[in-house]
Amino acid sequence: MSSSAASTAPSPLLAALRGEPVSRTPVWYMRQAGRSLPEYLKVREGVGMLESCMNADLITEITLQPVRRYGVDAAIFFSDIVLPLKAVGVDLDIKPGVGPVVASPVRTLEDVAAIPDLTPEHVPFITQAVRNLVGELGETPLIGFAGAPFTVASYLVEGGPSKEHAKTKAMMFGAPDVWDALMRKIGGIAAAFLEVQVDAGARAVQLFDSWAGALTPADYAEHVMPHSARVLASAGELGVPRIHFGVGTSNLLDLMGEAGADVVGVDWRTPLERGIAAVGDRGVQGNLDPTLVFAPTEVMLARAAEVIEAGRAANGHVFNLGHGVIPSTDPDQLARLTEFVQSYPLD
Repeated sequence: MSSSAASTAPSPLLAALRGEPVSRTPVWYMRQAGRSLPEYLKVREGVGMLESCMNADLITEITLQPVRRYGVDAAIFFSDIVLPLKAVGVDLDIKPGVGPVVASPVRTLEDVAAIPDLTPEHVPFITQAVRNLVGELGETPLIGFAGAPFTVASYLVEGGPSKEHAKTKAMMFGAPDVWDALMRKIGGIAAAFLEVQVDAGARAVQLFDSWAGALTPADYAEHVMPHSARVLASAGELGVPRIHFGVGTSNLLDLMGEAGADVVGVDWRTPLERGIAAVGDRGVQGNLDPTLVFAPTEVMLARAAEVIEAGRAANGHVFNLGHGVIPSTDPDQLARLTEFVQSYPLD
């Protein structure tokens, strides 16, 4: 099935992303592609994270698993935000319990220039996996995936995960020429990575800026937003809806929308009503606290109903957790949540 043929199929998710009327709230989950599913743990056994992200058959299987189990309204492409860097030759690995670790952190303009631009030839396994998925998913849309420039830059500059992002900010404030070059480089890679997925049949995209919450609005607007905006503008030219998500970004939601998102993800720390007010006429995605799946079912569902009701005020609402699925989540509880959301009438 081509992306053009697929785009005519009915989808509650695509309608909500475009701000069109829906009879029920669509639902999917960040990190639904694995993490807590026993079938995911089985296929990943003995296989490294990046290795699994570069195998078309594994990508296909892992992406499909939560759709099979839960019947969610979208598949999210299984990948990692640093995968495009690995694909173009950056020396990095994802260490269990740590996260992405970069062998030679970026410090200079020469370091930035040494990073190749991404082309489809770097990621043939992505094209193949998306084509496989589009053929399997039918009317269920596939959401393309990429890491936003700030978060990916932070890994490259810090050399790994960081809570303070001190080296990242030191470059941003103290070496703005290097910072700008790095952000342009990563933005170009992210845009190309999304384009590969959309060209192969992805019908929406999400840009993850996991660490943007470490910034003030002024610093985000000056040093980060223009680069995210270029990625989102490039995706917009492909004709697909764009979701933009960050963690701890209650003070940035308006700017994240202005960067070019059609829908802004709201994490669980921000009441959805406040998120809706912040993003204006854009849609919202979220935002049940991921830990509520560990609460008694009736508590979880009552809180989910509050999220759905709040979402009525938005120009489009996609139900999601306020961050990724926690690995120890009971899949049966997530199945109950999915069924509840999908059976909750909006009429």
